[in-house]
Amino acid sequence: MSAIFNGLKALSVAAAIGMASMGVVHAQDIKIGYNSDMSASGSAEFGLAGLYGVQQAVEEINQAGGLLGRKLAVVARDDVAQPPKAIQNTIELLDNERVVALIGSANSGNVMAWLHLPQQKKIPVISPIATATDITKRYEKTGENYIFRVSMIDREQISLLVAYAVKSTKNKKIAFIVDSTGYGQQGLKDLNDILALHGLSPAAVEKFGGKDTDMTSQLSKIKASGADTLIIYGLADSNAYVLRSMEKIDYFPVTLGSWANVNTPMIQLAGPKLGEKLIFAASTTESSTPRAQQLSTALIKKHPKMTAFVAAAQAYDSIKLLAAAIKQAGTVDGAKVQKALENLASVDGVVKTYKKPFSKENHEALSVSDFHLAYWKNGRIVNYEDSITKALTAADFKK
Repeated sequence: MSAIFNGLKALSVAAAIGMASMGVVHAQDIKIGYNSDMSASGSAEFGLAGLYGVQQAVEEINQAGGLLGRKLAVVARDDVAQPPKAIQNTIELLDNERVVALIGSANSGNVMAWLHLPQQKKIPVISPIATATDITKRYEKTGENYIFRVSMIDREQISLLVAYAVKSTKNKKIAFIVDSTGYGQQGLKDLNDILALHGLSPAAVEKFGGKDTDMTSQLSKIKASGADTLIIYGLADSNAYVLRSMEKIDYFPVTLGSWANVNTPMIQLAGPKLGEKLIFAASTTESSTPRAQQLSTALIKKHPKMTAFVAAAQAYDSIKLLAAAIKQAGTVDGAKVQKALENLASVDGVVKTYKKPFSKENHEALSVSDFHLAYWKNGRIVNYEDSITKALTAADFKK
């Protein structure tokens, strides 16, 4: 666990959750539940950033007069990256706190564990971090799907990565190296599927364990295949060790990865210079737009050690969309808010301006056309642009 994350854990977790859920909630407030890992694992960086984004959006809405003549209040719970705790939190938020909507979680497995509860009670959910494709799909054929998302779906990220890889490779040899977790294996399936849509097969495919620190054997095989472009699909700490192993054998192809690399273990374990060699997907960065810069400045002022700005931005936008739906519905009744979410017109956000973000058939506010590439530079995440990114068009994205 990174030094920055240790600082976050020690200085911010109790204060952040306490401010969100203790001593500031009144009976007349509109309560919104936030349920995510904020202390226990690498995903806590995402969970804390998401909480900060939610709090900022709620603060701005309240300063502008609130909703329906009432203030918003955030009731936060730490699920410590464990599905049983996430389920317990959800029951408490729904039954005891009587929240009108749920935001969370950082972990796809945790979200999938408790989705049935708000669905049964007709309470809208907006997932601002978790990326598993099935999150919004589980109830899409039930007639009333209460699960929405403002995050980077895995397959859509891979569509961007493969499109860039296909254009960047000189010899049409693209290789994959993935971790052995469910995250990595689902990523591998999507990588193979989408590369096939481009009429190509991988030059090599290698795997590594979640606790492995030396991948030189796998990378030597990839190097021998002649691959000049490599896609890594794993979590930030493991990906850092892949980069360190690449350095050992002096093999540096064009290297791409998912948004998991916004986590600080990447730059802490790989080092600043080596970390800059990995290009990854993002929906926004601190410097993407004036709105992003404004939100980043406000959050860093309050939380100087905050990381994973992209999670904060997506969570911030989730609240803005939820608030617009409540205002449009004229009520906090879950069924009416759900219908309003499916029929929103235009809402200004940080990631983008959302024009009809959801429909009855589509509960995903973001898609590959909203994503871009980013990388670590001088300890911060910034946009990555070159002649290839500028040449990419919608026709290049296969899904």
